[in-house]
Amino acid sequence: MSSEVQIHERLPLTQAIPLGLQHVFAMFGATVLVPFLTGLSPSIALLSSGIGTIIFLLLTKSRIPAYLGSSFAYIATLALYVKTNHNPTAVMGGALAVGAVYIIIYLLMAAFGTRWIHKIVPPIVAGPVVAIIGLSLTSTAIGMASQNWPIAAFTLAVAALLSVYAKGFLKIIPILIAIIAGYILASIMGLVDFKPIFASVSSFKNLIVFPIDLKNYQPPSFDKYAILAMAPLALVTIIEDLGHMIVLGNITHSDPIENPGFHRVLLGNGLATVLASFLGGPPVTTYGENIGVLAVTKVYSTFNIWMAAIIAIILSLINPLQATIMSIPSAVMGGVTILLFGMIGTAGIRTLIEAKVDFSETKNLIISSVIFALGIGLPDHGVAWATIVGITLNLVLKGQPENVKKVETNVGVGLRVAEKPSGPAKQGKAKSKPKGK
Repeated sequence: MSSEVQIHERLPLTQAIPLGLQHVFAMFGATVLVPFLTGLSPSIALLSSGIGTIIFLLLTKSRIPAYLGSSFAYIATLALYVKTNHNPTAVMGGALAVGAVYIIIYLLMAAFGTRWIHKIVPPIVAGPVVAIIGLSLTSTAIGMASQNWPIAAFTLAVAALLSVYAKGFLKIIPILIAIIAGYILASIMGLVDFKPIFASVSSFKNLIVFPIDLKNYQPPSFDKYAILAMAPLALVTIIEDLGHMIVLGNITHSDPIENPGFHRVLLGNGLATVLASFLGGPPVTTYGENIGVLAVTKVYSTFNIWMAAIIAIILSLINPLQATIMSIPSAVMGGVTILLFGMIGTAGIRTLIEAKVDFSETKNLIISSVIFALGIGLPDHGVAWATIVGITLNLVLKGQPENVKKVETNVGVGLRVAEKPSGPAKQGKAKSKPKGK
């Protein structure tokens, strides 16, 4: 196994900047897609995500390597108020309400603690939830890749080969190299539109532009219908944040729910969303794409996330850089996201294996089955609903009787969990404890 770079470690800038750029590539497509679909400014969305990520890192004491990008949960309401009703300030008031919900729940968790989260989200719930976070996103990856399978397959192959066989620094930037390689191939095949790039550099005046029109700036306004439409959805993204923290804990061998605490995650995300509402950007949330980068590279340093946030802010100001990244064909991004989302899915399965969850127990089988079915099958907020139902089933269903205990026995090359009635040992047989207990 290759060496890992831990959360607190800081690599030299010559390595941290490319690693940060790799995170930017991973989040860029989804972050700018939300404003494109809703009529908001992509530049402001980038600015919001960069500053919001810095706020998040500060409030979580730089202990959680998570990037905050535009949330998809609010697309319908944003599009309604911006494109149809032409009332962006009202929907920004709704986004402000979303941030307020986060902060209220933060205050409750700060008062009552977060230890209870582990009790209601044990491995039998956490593992399947982590898996469906990745698997539910694979349809998006396949959709992008299907626009040109040869390019997507080439990009995926480069990322996979570098991840396994590369040495040194190349081994920790396989996503970045794969995107560059896929972009070059797409250019040779004539599939890259360079006109927007040339247009962005045609006038020196337009090279650097602050995305917010300060002369005509309007703060968020309060429309009760916009608030009622958006505020409840905060509960959906909060649950998704919880799932992402479980994934991060699994990948980075840490416990972000306990240290620095899930309440700090909520405060960071809430304040970042409040800021986005005043800038005119969409609400933000933690991104599975960037968690996938961590899983592939095994580089968990939050310093690289700082670099990504700074690069995103710079991109929001420099038009040619935006235009260059926007020119990357969807098939190229589809190739790498197949790997990224798949890695998140397998991280969930790894959670179940490492916890040695017993699937011969009916309760465990039912919980995992329902979570997988809902998480993958439901088209809207499937992860959130699957998590809620999984937690409920775990609390309601009765487990194994207390007079039955489990012991591990070696079977072939694997491990099996066997049930053994507790009580006096038969005469003539010595008692022994299972190894590792």
